[in-house]
Amino acid sequence: MTGFLGIALAFLILLLGGYTAWERALLRGSSAPRAMEIQGSGAGTVVLRNGDSIAVRAVRGVGVTRHWVALAPVSLKGRSVLLTAGMLGAANARLLRLWALWGKLPGVASGQRLP
Repeated sequence: MTGFLGIALAFLILLLGGYTAWERALLRGSSAPRAMEIQGSGAGTVVLRNGDSIAVRAVRGVGVTRHWVALAPVSLKGRSVLLTAGMLGAANARLLRLWALWGKLPGVASGQRLP
């Protein structure tokens, strides 16, 4: 495209790219994920910046690697979340991967006494 239409289209694409980067990549939007919570029952939730929460489950297969954990919403309402190793410390990333693979966190075995 040339002329005014080409310039207008380029401007709109740049504007849309900036908005998407602001909301998704920079996590500045009101629905941006802020925290990941795992309850004792093994259920996972993602807390959003506006205070809402979304129940999530781990994506099996390539969704869990040492570099990332992909989370999908349990219901149709919500959105997927990708947590990379750089977003968490080493210990927390390990716990998240264990939860994603096994559906629970490591802890004291039933019947085992604490020191």
